[in-house]
Amino acid sequence: MAEQKAGQEHEHVRVAVIGSGFGGLGAAVRLRREGITDFVVLERASAVGGTWRDNSYPGCACDVPSHLYSFSFAPNPDWPRTFSGQEKIHDYLEHVADIFRIRPHIRFDSEVKQARWDAEKLWWVVETASGTLTADVVVSATGPLSDPKVPDIPGLDTFEGKVFHSARWDHDYDLRGKRVAVIGTGASAIQIVPAVQKQVGRLTLFQRTPPWVMPRADRNITRAERWLHRQLPFTTQARRGILWGIRELQVQAFTKRPEELGLVERIAKANLHRAVKDPALRAKLTPDYRIGCKRILLSNTYYPALAQPNVDVVASGLQEVRGNTLVAADGTETEVDAIVFGTGFHVTDMPIADRIVGADGDTLMQSWKSGMKALRGATAAGFPNFMTIIGPNTGLGNSSMILMIESQLNYLADYMRQLHVLGGRVALTPRESAVTGWNNRVQDRMKRTVWNTGGCDSWYLDANGVNTTVWPGTTTEFRQATRHVDVGEYEVVRPAPAEKSAAKKTAPAKTARTKKKVEAA
Repeated sequence: MAEQKAGQEHEHVRVAVIGSGFGGLGAAVRLRREGITDFVVLERASAVGGTWRDNSYPGCACDVPSHLYSFSFAPNPDWPRTFSGQEKIHDYLEHVADIFRIRPHIRFDSEVKQARWDAEKLWWVVETASGTLTADVVVSATGPLSDPKVPDIPGLDTFEGKVFHSARWDHDYDLRGKRVAVIGTGASAIQIVPAVQKQVGRLTLFQRTPPWVMPRADRNITRAERWLHRQLPFTTQARRGILWGIRELQVQAFTKRPEELGLVERIAKANLHRAVKDPALRAKLTPDYRIGCKRILLSNTYYPALAQPNVDVVASGLQEVRGNTLVAADGTETEVDAIVFGTGFHVTDMPIADRIVGADGDTLMQSWKSGMKALRGATAAGFPNFMTIIGPNTGLGNSSMILMIESQLNYLADYMRQLHVLGGRVALTPRESAVTGWNNRVQDRMKRTVWNTGGCDSWYLDANGVNTTVWPGTTTEFRQATRHVDVGEYEVVRPAPAEKSAAKKTAPAKTARTKKKVEAA
């Protein structure tokens, strides 16, 4: 566990993990399995769960089957539905924290304000809301779906009603009988709309771009199935394997042959035609881009809800707020009592990146000003002993992110082994050439994917129109790429000799940030 060494100003740990969602808890479990117990998990909230703690809006559920959207090392035979809701997933994460004895390592209400690399002592100085500590290694597992994104709408501050984001749902506000506007048509919005439609007086959906919506094959998992999974654990593994295999076979269509998605497109159009009989409404809801370009959404209730008489679809984005009147880009005016933003998160501009200060004094945000990039989706040049779980180009468009997280945990485990083998006070920092080479290969593969060629503008793309979010391959390929750390892709950093260290203290500030780099033999 963490300790206060003699003469040290702050508590020191081997590893500091930021966040306690799937990535953070997974990292904690893996560290324990590697025999590393000197670590802390820094959580800004008062409970574990990450995005599955924060997103408690009505209808919130996962769009990946439960047996695949869970850790392979912590199978749950008692999932109640094929696609479980937020509450059950959050309960699962609480259970993981308990059974793997992670809670003693967690520091709740400890939001990271800044993590700064100390090039002289070769450790991170981590300032949190509950105090300061130092760590040899920092693992950022905040995830891309942690900080809500609300568009800058002129006049929003003049709105006299209630305003909140889907990830910060106000459960004390009663929607019954209210005139409610939902802004956005992403994965959250298509769950919120049918969940609140029956209780509100009137619901207006502001839609910039219609999503492709496929039927959701959701059902209760029977008692017999759950009994079987408990008695014969290999059946749970088999179920997970089948779900994984089906999605691996689909990857080629997304990454190499988008034209093969035509059949899926026809199924989605049939789904729309069955639920929406009004030709004018159906036209508003029909996408004009290739399916898969944006994340394919799953719902059996979204279209039927939009067809109800108390629902209006404004096929235009919200442009301005005038008092309690919302004005769309096409001039449509709507008076409402409440605004719910389902406008996603800071994915390509994660706020945590502005709080990580590397060896040269730049923040990770500054380093990524031309686009996020990291070696094997994990480590960034200029940031020694720093790793990101769910880093650049590790997202998926058709499968479970838990598969990618577990691959990155393999990489983390070997990273820690390499540090142990090198011995002493040591750090690894990825070579700029290795990061650039990896990123170039990823972006070259990205050119033919549906996410780049499908004709849409999605949250996968950054401000420069570059896809820095999605992995352009199978989860098997990514697991192979992250199985081991290639030390040749890194520079080994050790403390400067004592006489040079003393000279640094009298050198100019910029010189003081330089470091002695010794390549691995």
